[in-house]
Amino acid sequence: MSRRLTDYCRLMDNNSYSSFMLQVEGLNLPRDTLYPVFLFFLFSYLFIMVTNVGIAALVFIDRNLHQPMYLLFCNLPFNDILGNSIMVPRLLMDMLLPPSERLISYYECVVQAFTTHMFGTTTHTVLMIMAFDRYVAICNPLRYPSIMSNRMVLKLTAWAWGAALVLVGILLGLTVRLSRCRRVIMNPYCDNASLFKLSCESVFINNMYGLTFTVVLLTSSIGTIVITYTKITVVCLTSNSKSLNSKALKTCSTHLLVYLIMLLSGFTVILLHRFPQYSDYRKLSAILFHIIPGSLNPIIYGVQSKEICRSLSRLFRSKQILPLLRTQK
Repeated sequence: MSRRLTDYCRLMDNNSYSSFMLQVEGLNLPRDTLYPVFLFFLFSYLFIMVTNVGIAALVFIDRNLHQPMYLLFCNLPFNDILGNSIMVPRLLMDMLLPPSERLISYYECVVQAFTTHMFGTTTHTVLMIMAFDRYVAICNPLRYPSIMSNRMVLKLTAWAWGAALVLVGILLGLTVRLSRCRRVIMNPYCDNASLFKLSCESVFINNMYGLTFTVVLLTSSIGTIVITYTKITVVCLTSNSKSLNSKALKTCSTHLLVYLIMLLSGFTVILLHRFPQYSDYRKLSAILFHIIPGSLNPIIYGVQSKEICRSLSRLFRSKQILPLLRTQK
């Protein structure tokens, strides 16, 4: 029976899947809300680009910010820029096209799916290594310079991106091996699930690996945050140092807030997958999973961090002083 179904699908849609051109379903928006939503996504994307590029450039330019905490944080702006640049411009273009013209090549779809999953996975791994940095800084302050050396920062960064690359590479590799008998991506952008749903073959292995992948990633991520913050809390409660407690409160609250925003955005998408009747809300939440953390991360770190605020004030002061010096000359 399954073989007949597969053969039937192949016969019915042979011309579609062999052409390597797919159709993206996109967002189903009423005409009166199309342009407001389009402008919201457009300005959000521009804001993400300006703020994340700006804060990453500030960290690399200002030597006072060449500290492990800020160097590790730079992974987040880079990840936000990469993840949103692949997804949002294509989404904006598709929103202005009729459904029949929202076409994307199979290879471009695979690249978009790979980048999308790299974005989500790397966010978790980067926040995990940042939690380790905060743990060492607060629980072992005397050993912090020796432990968190430049070499360790490079190792942690390589681990964060390398682990994500291997996990996502296997995830997409299992999907690419499947033949296709459909051509419609039931999503506003390409991801792994929408790709393997194009196949009439058994996707049991894909579902099992995807479930294992999600469980391992979330367990490792949440476990790391719980363990490190439990130890940090114990140290703060047993310490009489007000400066240590104040430092822990400022740096850890910032990191924890960023983590909770990312986790809440991700769980919203996963939860809405269980309710097919809310597919439009699921599509919107999947887009916001990229936009909300990318918009809020630089603001949260920029406002909470005294060093970044000082660096910005020095930068603006130097720009104001230079014109005055030129006019005096």
